[in-house]
Amino acid sequence: MNHFITEISRQTITILGKTYTAEDARAISGKPSRLQIFFRKQEGEESFLAHLTDFLAEWFNDSDTVKVHTSGSTGTPKALFVEKRRMMNSAMLTVSFLHLTRGDNALLCMPLQYIAGKMVVVRALVAGLNLIPVTPCGHPLQDMNQPLAFGALIPMQVYNSLQNPTERERLKNIRHLIIGGGAIDPDMEEALKTFPCDVWSTYGMTETLSHIALRKLNGPDASEWYTPFEHVTLSLSEEGTLIIDAPLVCPQQLITNDIIELNNAGQFRILGRKDNTINTGGIKVQIEQVESTLKPLLPFPFAITSAPDAKFGERIVLLIQHEGPFSEEEKQNIHRACQQLPIYWHPKQLIQVTSLPLTGTGKPDRAAAKRLAHAEKYE
Repeated sequence: MNHFITEISRQTITILGKTYTAEDARAISGKPSRLQIFFRKQEGEESFLAHLTDFLAEWFNDSDTVKVHTSGSTGTPKALFVEKRRMMNSAMLTVSFLHLTRGDNALLCMPLQYIAGKMVVVRALVAGLNLIPVTPCGHPLQDMNQPLAFGALIPMQVYNSLQNPTERERLKNIRHLIIGGGAIDPDMEEALKTFPCDVWSTYGMTETLSHIALRKLNGPDASEWYTPFEHVTLSLSEEGTLIIDAPLVCPQQLITNDIIELNNAGQFRILGRKDNTINTGGIKVQIEQVESTLKPLLPFPFAITSAPDAKFGERIVLLIQHEGPFSEEEKQNIHRACQQLPIYWHPKQLIQVTSLPLTGTGKPDRAAAKRLAHAEKYE
């Protein structure tokens, strides 16, 4: 059983095998050059090291709270102040669930502005993990020569790693790989099924201080159902959205926008988001279901959104990322793909964009997509 250190003044942080005390952390705040010798040269390194040293200084200060930012995937990003003791509770839940032990190597390749990156550091602080920092990028494993017991990646990083044979092998050998920050594509899930180590999809948000449930993606116990941690109670709102009671990590009950199904074992699976529901002509259409159906049919990056419509209330809008005009063949392929949808799912407007809007954490920026659709002329 892991011996957790929850008295902050007694905690140390181990980075690439070198241990720093609270006094060390305060001394190097704003001076990433003090840590520079432990890192390879890479683009953005100095900024990332500054974020790491600043967070450590904030962690070891006299305040009981830490400032974190929401990702802004469904609206304007906002700042929250969360209690350090609750962050430690969350860290202990994850470490206990995954059976991580002191000295295990933990990859840090998430931006430290957001809760996911901060929580990797907090897990190292409370459990004595050895932090392996890599400046956040699309290929965090490209120069990784150390065995990893734990890695937290977003789907884009996993996708990129799967395309490179060397990185794919390194990904396969992460003892506990958790993937969060966005939906996992069915093709990616299929590619991960045969991995020899444990691969998990996470469920959580900033307010729950990272994840409160995990879903196994590989092995004989792979499942489409998320299993909540101990001390987490789930229920359904009248609208079918998930309600979370997790007093160890969040002081208040959270009513989410996620439309879910609960089973008798207390597990849940996600059907979509309430704010991703389009009411078109009295028919409620879930954005995620339309995108999932179109994905194998369209060869371009795309997103589904909506815009106000005089006749239908809302019309379904298809955003497609494409450089230059569509060829006639491409137009026909798009038309054929849309015709395979149920009639009330058909996009009534197509908008071509040079790049799809994404948040700072790589999630689809649904609010920005909707603004694009609202601004586009429709006849």
